[in-house]
Amino acid sequence: MKNKIKYAAIAVSILAFADGSAQAVKSKKQQNTYVGKEITNENDAAIEKLISQMTLEEKIGMLHGNSMFTSGGVKRLGIPELKMADGPLGVREEISRDNWSPAGLTNDFATYYPAGGALSATWNTEMGYTFGNSLGQEMRARDKDMLLSPAINIVRTPLGGRTYEYMSEDPFLNKKMAVPLIVGLQDNDVMACVKHFAANNQETNRDFVDVQIDERALREIYLPAFEASVREAKAYSIMGAYNKFRGEYLCENDYMLNKILRDEWNFKGIVVSDWAAVHSTVKSLENGLDVEMGTPKKFNEFFLADKLIAAAQKGEISEKEIDKHVRRILHTLYQVKAMGGKKRATGSIATEAHYQDAYKIASEAIVLLKNENNALPIKLDGVKSIAVIGNNAAKKNALGGFGAGVKTKREITPLEGLKNRLPASIKINYAEGYLERYDKKNAGNLGNITSTGPVTIDQLDPAKLQEAIEAAKNSDVAVVFAGSNRDYETESSDRRTLNLPFGQEELIKKVLEVNPRTIVVLIAGAPFEINDLSKKTNALVWSWFNGSEGGNALADVLLGKVNPSGKLPWTMPKKLMDSPAHATNSFPGDKAVEYKEGILVGYRWFDTKNVEPLYPFGYGLSYTTFAFSDAKADKESYADNETITVSVTVKNTGKADGKEVVQLYVSKADSKIDRAAQELKGFQKVFVGVGKSAVVTIQVPVKELAYYSAESKKWIVEPGKYTLNIGNSSRDIKNKIDIVIK
Repeated sequence: MKNKIKYAAIAVSILAFADGSAQAVKSKKQQNTYVGKEITNENDAAIEKLISQMTLEEKIGMLHGNSMFTSGGVKRLGIPELKMADGPLGVREEISRDNWSPAGLTNDFATYYPAGGALSATWNTEMGYTFGNSLGQEMRARDKDMLLSPAINIVRTPLGGRTYEYMSEDPFLNKKMAVPLIVGLQDNDVMACVKHFAANNQETNRDFVDVQIDERALREIYLPAFEASVREAKAYSIMGAYNKFRGEYLCENDYMLNKILRDEWNFKGIVVSDWAAVHSTVKSLENGLDVEMGTPKKFNEFFLADKLIAAAQKGEISEKEIDKHVRRILHTLYQVKAMGGKKRATGSIATEAHYQDAYKIASEAIVLLKNENNALPIKLDGVKSIAVIGNNAAKKNALGGFGAGVKTKREITPLEGLKNRLPASIKINYAEGYLERYDKKNAGNLGNITSTGPVTIDQLDPAKLQEAIEAAKNSDVAVVFAGSNRDYETESSDRRTLNLPFGQEELIKKVLEVNPRTIVVLIAGAPFEINDLSKKTNALVWSWFNGSEGGNALADVLLGKVNPSGKLPWTMPKKLMDSPAHATNSFPGDKAVEYKEGILVGYRWFDTKNVEPLYPFGYGLSYTTFAFSDAKADKESYADNETITVSVTVKNTGKADGKEVVQLYVSKADSKIDRAAQELKGFQKVFVGVGKSAVVTIQVPVKELAYYSAESKKWIVEPGKYTLNIGNSSRDIKNKIDIVIK
């Protein structure tokens, strides 16, 4: 069950006003935040007894993979294997013990959940808990102990192959979505393995690139979500990344794994390597790694297998050091009740309830980017036919790409969603429009692909184009489904450009020429350069790799059953070179990459440098309109140990019920240090009925305003005047409030 306590980061109370009379409506979910359960010491005696009975070989067997997704147990002592599963989109199908081939089971179908970018686009922490809790139940139904998720690396470049999986360019939104997900997961006796720690922000040269980040940027941008995962969510495991950081591989990086993770943050769980990310034996263990996992070679050949036995026998590492890591693993096994005899959550998988969880997330994630002349929702009066155009209308994304997918019995495509939702009297004219094709000759081999990215064939097939034009001509309304897919956006490969692939832009242009009532839907996980496209179409919708019910959720938005409320979790640039990593010419690097933009990641760069984005961070339209008024803080000045309470009235001034996201950004104009123009420090999603109002209250601890001083190695709240900017995107600020920090 939900394990939540009141906490000062963001608490919310809502007063709903109906027909002019005030009635207080309070929600526990909104007033409270999510805090995980600490790993306890109650099993210390049992753990010490087990360790005393184990041989050196048995101990070391627990420190490395003994199959593709398990590390070793000790059967004679009742210590089970630690059973892991990939799962950013849902629990991965069972694979063979010693290779990547599917095991061929019939009971490992799972729910396909929306990707991390979609979850963040909901801007709804309750959806974070729903995601984690639902997925945790599926993990337990599959008898797994550890989910290799969530992936919470910062979106530094829009080219990133895993942008779809990562949550945001903003550390605050990132941590506020990650924490409830982890708590929801671990409430089901499952370990979250939070990844990839840390500064793993590109796929290009990820196996060896040496990342150089100044200490302030590291602390303010790249670590907050990991820190919150440890301090607040009490994550039971962390995955070490592939890359180097300041000259040391991250799975043997004493500064990151020992000094920060354990000494500063008091992390009590286990550190698991990314697959084949280990480069040493003694150094890895002494610098903080607990479990080595990898790709198929003989498991006894791992660095923490026979090599570790030999090192221990030679006296290069003490058995006391080995015991320390075994002890950590046993603590986590007891914590999730894999040991100790306590009743463990049993779970359920691929249930209708879980499909509905996926639907709820998907429907709140869809972002309305443009809607001129009320082109949306589609008005069906007088409509006898709709053209559905594009390979993405029928494309399935649960499986695909290089990385974890989901074997699912249900993935509703956009075409199927429209068929499910449209009246039988309306004819659907489907045309594939473009072909998904790759130039494999020039793409390089997998494993080397990161230097080139997927190379697409962008010429349209004349017959397919003509078929699409005819469908659009002969239909009252046309909907083009374009964008990306999980073969194009994939682990192990950053994209080469932000251009729409497969000739899609030309296809859309041709369709618009013959049918001005054309709606464009982009299905993707990361930005594209769509400046020209956005000017040409009246209606532009952004969806995601959006789970088992994605097609139904999308149809419900297009037809008006669901009012879109998603907001972008990253900035959509007009062109790639506007993005900070590219404007500073600091991506992808070669053997090393320096993050020259410092703290100015994402919208911080665009706002501070006055670069106009195509669609800003936090942006998303609705089928209704909202007015913000009466914004105020509870006081004029605060001490650095106090909490700022801000309230604002949100009125639905349109013709449809809807949800709005109140966003609170903080600025300090006269700072003595370099700062971003503004930073997100609070948000809340609120439902408001037509003609009604809600008072949204957001609480921000003053400590959230601190900057990190590399000189003094501590967080400092600078005294003076601050401005609280309240709006519904980073570029649409409705109200400003000045306060003073004493």
